[in-house]
Amino acid sequence: MRKIHVKDIASLIGEALPASNWYPVDQELINRFADVTGDLQWIHIDVPRATKEIGAPIAHGFLTLSLMSMMAKDVLQVDGLVRAFNYGFERVRFTGVVPAGSRIRMTANIAKVEPKSGGLLVTRSCAVEVEGQPKPVVVADWLGLYFVE
Repeated sequence: MRKIHVKDIASLIGEALPASNWYPVDQELINRFADVTGDLQWIHIDVPRATKEIGAPIAHGFLTLSLMSMMAKDVLQVDGLVRAFNYGFERVRFTGVVPAGSRIRMTANIAKVEPKSGGLLVTRSCAVEVEGQPKPVVVADWLGLYFVE
């Protein structure tokens, strides 16, 4: 994990940050997400059918996206904040699938830092990858609004 004071965050623009730890995405997690969101599509929760038709059940794209919050804590710690808000995404693409039983991790870099609403709007270019797969399964430009001490 990289640590930096918020006042120095612009110095990281373009620099690859350390990758997060690997996190398992098992069928139990997929089922719990399906229950919470009501997205009960068979490709996620019907193990026999998904295994027969597509090789394995797959995680919801929004599950993978939501796990980025957990993985972000491994990538960068920003000190000197009064508060920080998830400001949303400029761009999100689901470029692959996460089969049940896989492990995922996130890589990121700081793409842009600009003043906004008395704070700093920080854009992180992120990618989530599945262990053993050559291409990311999610690519996203994630925005955070940071307020300095």
